[in-house]
Amino acid sequence: MPATRGRGGLGRALDTFRVRRIAPASRHYPRPPDPARDSATPLSRIVADQLFSRIAGADRVDGNAVRVLRDGAENYAAWLAAIRGARRWVNFENYIIRDDAVGREFADALVAKATEGVKVRILYDWMGCLTTWPGLWRRLRHAGADVRCFNPPHLASPFGWLSRNHRKSVCVDGEVGFVAGLCVGQVWVGEPARNKAAWRDTGIELRGPAVADLDQAFTQSWTFAGGAMPAPEQLHIPEPAGTTAVRVIGSKPNTMGIYRLDQVIAAMARHRLWLTDAYFVGTTAYVRALCEAAQGGVDTRILVPGASDLPISKALSRAGYRPLLEAGVRVFEWDGPMLHAKTAVADGRWARIGSSNLNLASWMGNWELDVAVEDEAFAAGMEMMFEEDLRHATEIVLEGCQVHASTPASSGTPKPDRKPRRGAPGRLAAGAVGLGSTVTAAITNHRALGPAEATVMAGGGILLLMLAVASIVIPYLVTIPLAVLACWVAITLLVRAGRLRLQRRRESGADLPSHQPPQPPTPA
Repeated sequence: MPATRGRGGLGRALDTFRVRRIAPASRHYPRPPDPARDSATPLSRIVADQLFSRIAGADRVDGNAVRVLRDGAENYAAWLAAIRGARRWVNFENYIIRDDAVGREFADALVAKATEGVKVRILYDWMGCLTTWPGLWRRLRHAGADVRCFNPPHLASPFGWLSRNHRKSVCVDGEVGFVAGLCVGQVWVGEPARNKAAWRDTGIELRGPAVADLDQAFTQSWTFAGGAMPAPEQLHIPEPAGTTAVRVIGSKPNTMGIYRLDQVIAAMARHRLWLTDAYFVGTTAYVRALCEAAQGGVDTRILVPGASDLPISKALSRAGYRPLLEAGVRVFEWDGPMLHAKTAVADGRWARIGSSNLNLASWMGNWELDVAVEDEAFAAGMEMMFEEDLRHATEIVLEGCQVHASTPASSGTPKPDRKPRRGAPGRLAAGAVGLGSTVTAAITNHRALGPAEATVMAGGGILLLMLAVASIVIPYLVTIPLAVLACWVAITLLVRAGRLRLQRRRESGADLPSHQPPQPPTPA
């Protein structure tokens, strides 16, 4: 990138990251004060490092080699090569693992390694793999792989199933790791014989000390799903493999680390902020941050799907275009069958790749995994990839009071078929958030609504009308499910309260001194 770019804002903050890697023994804890070190480091550097570490909940790790994997073919080839070369362990975590040709190819590779004696751990999400044939898991278990299902429904937690493991990662031998937006399925590589194009997605290959943080993130979700990892694997830290600094951000429900980080990046960017997202349903605060960036002269662009596997998502995304376009944010829609990537690049210095979408389901509800890269060469490559994607996208513009698609950036090239695809389980969360936001705005009149939101409001109105009619005509259709749900929640609360009281009594009893009867003296 040109060396004459202005400094300050995000660029100046990232310039300050010149601190040493934390020692292995304290890598996951706050670094103790060191007067000698701090006196030799400018205050701005210390403050900037603290800011990003606390917001993201992740320490900066130097000495890594990072490679972008652009699509399903590149990602799957790298994943399979690493798995087939495993000598000690494979930690495989994904939201969706489909029982199709691609899923079976991965199953074959994992079965082969488990048969050789390599420790294979597979963590899949219950809701994401709801339609996956159970025989796939039985085959892997029979070969010796340890397979776990993340957070299935449980009677003791009526709404716990809403929290999903949306992470996508592969870690092999503690030496190489992969983080991506890709799940495992045929749609990510397409079917050329049937003239079906591949979904557009992005992943990252990571080598170096930060791979230990990927394994640590896997350990958290694996333990949550029912068991701890062996200590030697948790303590393994690879040798430096490059010069790139990264942060591995493993977010969990209600931590909002990625949400806060995204807002800070939007506020600190000075020149460019380019975002790619599959299910963009921004909160009011985040949309405001993007609008203020654009109004402050930042080249702010968002690339979203033109057609989605969640049919309502296009209407929901377009419902939020108007305030962005009015503020000067440029919005583009992908011309292919589905854009599933989740990436960001700012000021040619900072980039993020991972599983987090720009909506509340990812920011607050799910377990997500992202890698933030602080390197000019890497960010330059991400910007080039973004510009290449825009050549296959259509810009959305305002004409009067209407939102319209402009001439496709790749003029003269016919658009591929963009028929909506059937939504995968669990993706309705983003749609529900967007629908609720629009309906709430219409009722409370706290913001202006545009014509693009008419479809969303009409859908919400029809659903509420159907519910009202059902309540009048067949009241039991509504009251019985509500009564069952109320009883379920009440019983759960009472059982948990009883367990907590019993636990408190046991702990109180353990703290009391024990009274032993006097013992007769032992004869000499």
